[in-house]
Formats: sequence, C-alpha cells, structure tokens
Amino acid sequence: MSDIKVVRVHADEREDRTTATGTKAWELFADAGDVVAARVNGELKDLSYVLVDGDVVEAVEMASADGRDILRHSTAHVLAQAVQQLWPEAKLGIGPPIKDGFYYDFDVETPFVPEDLVKLESAMRKIIKENQRFERRVTTDADALAELAHEPYKVELIGLKGNSAEAAEGASAEVGAGELTIYDNVNRKGEVAWSDLCRGPHLPTTKRIPAFKLMRTASAYWRGDEKNKQLQRVYGTAWESKEALEEHLHRLEEAERRDHRKLGRELDLFSFPDELGSGLPVFHPKGGVLKRVMEDYVRQRHIEEGFEYVGTPHISKDGLFHTSGHLPHYAETMFPPMEFEGSNYQLKAMNCPMHNLIYRSRGRSYRELPLRLFEFGSVYRYEKSGVIHGLTRVRGFAQDDSHSYCTPEQAPEEVKHLLDFMLSVLRDFGLDDFYLELSTRDPESDKFIGSDEQWAVATKVLEDVATASGLELVPDPGGAAFYGPKISVQAKDAIGRTWQMGTVQYDFNQPARFELAYQAADGSRQEPVMIHSAKFGSIERFIGVLVEHYAGIFPPWLAPVQVMGIPIAERHDDYLKDIVSQLKAAGLRAEVDLSDDRMQKKIRNAQLQKVPFMVIAGDADVEAGAVSFRYRDGRQDNGVPVAEAIERIKAAVDSREQV
Repeated sequence: MSDIKVVRVHADEREDRTTATGTKAWELFADAGDVVAARVNGELKDLSYVLVDGDVVEAVEMASADGRDILRHSTAHVLAQAVQQLWPEAKLGIGPPIKDGFYYDFDVETPFVPEDLVKLESAMRKIIKENQRFERRVTTDADALAELAHEPYKVELIGLKGNSAEAAEGASAEVGAGELTIYDNVNRKGEVAWSDLCRGPHLPTTKRIPAFKLMRTASAYWRGDEKNKQLQRVYGTAWESKEALEEHLHRLEEAERRDHRKLGRELDLFSFPDELGSGLPVFHPKGGVLKRVMEDYVRQRHIEEGFEYVGTPHISKDGLFHTSGHLPHYAETMFPPMEFEGSNYQLKAMNCPMHNLIYRSRGRSYRELPLRLFEFGSVYRYEKSGVIHGLTRVRGFAQDDSHSYCTPEQAPEEVKHLLDFMLSVLRDFGLDDFYLELSTRDPESDKFIGSDEQWAVATKVLEDVATASGLELVPDPGGAAFYGPKISVQAKDAIGRTWQMGTVQYDFNQPARFELAYQAADGSRQEPVMIHSAKFGSIERFIGVLVEHYAGIFPPWLAPVQVMGIPIAERHDDYLKDIVSQLKAAGLRAEVDLSDDRMQKKIRNAQLQKVPFMVIAGDADVEAGAVSFRYRDGRQDNGVPVAEAIERIKAAVDSREQV
C-alpha cells in the first residue's frame, strides 16, 4: 500500500484512507454518483487520472462551484461539436464556463438566429444520449499545430500558450500555461467523433450532463479586441439537475421583471438619451426625488459620523493625476485630455487627489486627526461601450466619496468606524445579507506601487478589522487598487444576486506623493495614513441596485410619491387638495390625481406607479372629515379620520420599513 491519501468523498463528509498506486481516480468514488472530477494535490483532474505515490485526493461533486464549472465547460464542448455537425465550415474560438453558464465563440458565415438554437439543442441532446467519453490526450505544440491547421483561432491560441497577458478571457481554459492537451469525444465504437484543444478537466462522459439550455446569441470580437474579427457567441447554462435548471430560469425571469432599465421607464425615474452619449443617464423629476432623498440621508449620516462636507471641480490639470499616481496606472479608464491655455486638463475620474490638496492647504496637527472629508463628487470614467449597463455601469456618476486622514495608530479604529458606518447604511436601505471581500496585491505584477512592508501592514489592518466584524471574509488576490488593499462589501439582493457595494481602501502612497504631513505630539513632522471610503459607491449604481432589489416597490420613505389622493368625483377635488396640503406640511410627498379617468382607473394607475398609500374621498368622507385609506397591496380601511391617516403615513415613513 502506497501513501495515496483520500481525504474527502462528499462535501460534508471527510474520509481519511489510503489506496494503491496506479489507481484511477474514478475507482475511489465509484459509489458516489455525484462526483465528476477529483482534486489531486490541489489541482483539478479528470476521474481517469492515474494516482501516484504522495497524492492527496478529494472528490469534486457536480453541485460544487468547481463541479458546475466542469459541467458547463463540458457542455460548451458538446455545443461546439453540435455546431460543427450542423455547420461543418464553422471555425472554433473559445468556450469557457462563466458565472451560471458558459459560452462558445464561432466564426460562421451567417449569424445565428433563434431557430438555430432549437436545432443546436436537439443535436446536443443526441450527443449527450450517445454517452461519448471525454478522453484527454497530451500533445506537443508542433503536433497540435498540424492537427488543428484548419482551426485558425486555435492555432493563434497555441502561439499564445502561457502568455496570460495576451491571451483572451477564457483562453486559459483552452491552452493553460503547461503541457498542451486535446480532448477527444469517443463514441461507443471507440471512434473519435470530435476533438478540441482544451486543458480540461471534463466530465467522464457526455451522458453525465443532466440539464442544459441555450440562452441567446451575441456578437463578440475575437479576444475582446474590436480590431479583430467579430465572431458569433452562443450563451448557454447547465445545472446538476432539472430542478436546479428550472430554479435558475425562474431567477432569470424574476431578474428580467426587476430590470432597473425597464422599471426606470415604467416609473418615469430616469433615461439614457442617445444625444448625451453612452453611459450618461438623466434623472426625471421622480428619479430626482429618489436621488435627493438618498443624498440627503447619506449627507446627514456623514455629518453625524464626524465628516466635513467639501466640494471640488469636475476637471483639473493632468499634473494632479501624475502626482497621485493615477496617470499612468489608471489612464485607460480616464477620458482623453483637453488642451487649452497651454495645459492638458482631465475630466476627474476620482476625488482623492483634490481632497489631498484641501488637506495640504495649511498645516495640520495630530489633534485634528482623524480629519474626515466628504463630498458628492461627480467623476467620469471611460468605460468600454460593451460593459455599459443602465445605471450599474456608467461613464458619469456621483460618489459619496470620503477620505480619512489619520495617524498609523488610529488606522485600525478608523477602518472599523468606516466599515460599521457602511454596513449601517446598507441595512437602512434594506440590504442586510452581505459578506466582505479583501482585495490584495499580486506580488508578481508591476501594477502595484509601494514596499512589501507597507503592503503587509495595510493588508493586516484591513484583514484584522474584517475578521473581527464576524462576517464571512473572501480573499480577492490581485484585486487591490494600485495604491493599497481594500475591503469591499458584497451584498445580496432580494433574489440572491450579489452586488459589490461600498469599499474601504488603505492608502499609504498618496500621502507620500503629495507630501502630506501633520505635527506630532513631540513636534516632529509625520506622514498620515489616508483611508478611502464610499458608502453607496456611486449613487447611480446604488439606485439601480435598489430598483431591482425592491422591484420598484420602494419603502414609503424612499418612494418618489408617498401618497396619491383619489377623488371619486370632480366635486371631491378641493377636499383632497386640502388633505394633500396637510400631508405636504407634515413633510410628506403627496399628489392628487385630477385626471378625467374613473376612480378605478386612478387606483390602478397609482398601483402601477407603486405608490405606497392612497387616500380616497367621496361624499360620505367629505361629510365625516375622513378618507378611505388604501395600501398598494389592495388592503383598504374605510372612514379613517384625516388626522389619523396622516399619522399612519408619517409613522410608516419614519420607520423606514417596507409597507
């Protein structure tokens, strides 16, 4: 018996045992039908992998994150096989797994249409039913180039093998950085039905694909470069069971129903005029109310938390951003410079350099620290057109941006203060299911500035605070800003999707670059630590997330119109106008529907606009000094005195709860 250790068979069941050398991984998990691959010494392997002395083996179940990736990558290969069966001249791009699914890119003469997806699904089911084996074959670059000479995109990938800086997204799933492999789909007769360049691993057979669906097609530039040829991309999804697939499709339907772009039109909140350009939204009056309420809330919260409100311009000479280090590190996301009066000016992409100038405007004492500056700073970032998405990815937006300047000794407590502040803001807006992500630097990359010691100190401060919060902490290696590590809050919405919200970033670079200083207690000149934080992140993105989280049914305190007055007949208009005046005097947002529509249509319109409360008045109500009090879910109380109705509404608004 050799020292091959099997440490886990099921995700929730540990089993320590040993097995003989030469054993194939699948033999260890023969009784575990949900196992689709093995993790050997930390690396994913096919179940056909032959074990050797010293290996440590774990089962990979299909319902795990790795198992789903393997399932989806295998399904992408079946898709590609089906495409080349139906369109033999199609050339293959790449086919990686992605979040909740997969895609494969093809060079075809005619773009795919929806009817083609039906044909492809039928062809894929036949391949799955044939129970073809995925067999891994190691090859050399020369042999692969000869075998795949008819596949120009695969040939290009072979030439990029191991160069992650040049390879396209998903290309590593094709070639990796080590040995080159090809996967053959082998039928029951032992014949190779189809082959593809791939690093794997894959399912044992096509029949292990339990549930899939092709979703849509799109155009995509090869390797994401608009200078390259545009290919046809087919998106699909695959899951470990039909039930899991149905649940996913239901979530997609719900996400479509909640799409903030659609609801933004229906509720008359915001729009994206072509005349302004991509990623530049405008807020309509109702959206403006929502935006103002949120701004007023978070501005007041910052003041309560010890911040001082400042303001900075939208443009600056570009030398400022060279000093901060954003040029050249951030240049690709900044708009091109404008030249006038002999200088280059940049649209502001971040607020921190200007806040540094405010700090530096006079001498500072340790007694002033931590000094906390805050503003709603409008910034502009040159996002690629392909990633612009409603309010959640824009080119012009406002950040509730703050910067704390403190002594190194104060930094841990300040980070904790900022994190607690941020989480309380999210809870007030109904987001209370979240975890933290700690983004650190990649020591192999030249993107990051600062010494190893500085990064170690900053990372430890953030990690200690995040750990002490008691929330789940997920590592994000390589995801830090160039000037320091960060904590980001990842919040789940009402249908389980995760959104990155606010961030706290530790910056030890900009204080040095701007020569920021404070006079310490001993009279010496010391350099402060700078901590960046944004609670909303961007208010535009936060609004987009909230619209989808609430499906447009905002809690009363956020609703653009909180109360709609509905007269049964025109003779009741003045009575309701007086009630609305009383509501406004109480600080509530109220209107009267004075249209010619019938009462039932007015109620329906208010429900479609998701107004939290309606007050309805007829002859009996006028005589009694009352209203019929109606909630947006259809509940109604008749004969409610006006003063009581106003008090009910005000209490609901003040509670900040959903009604």
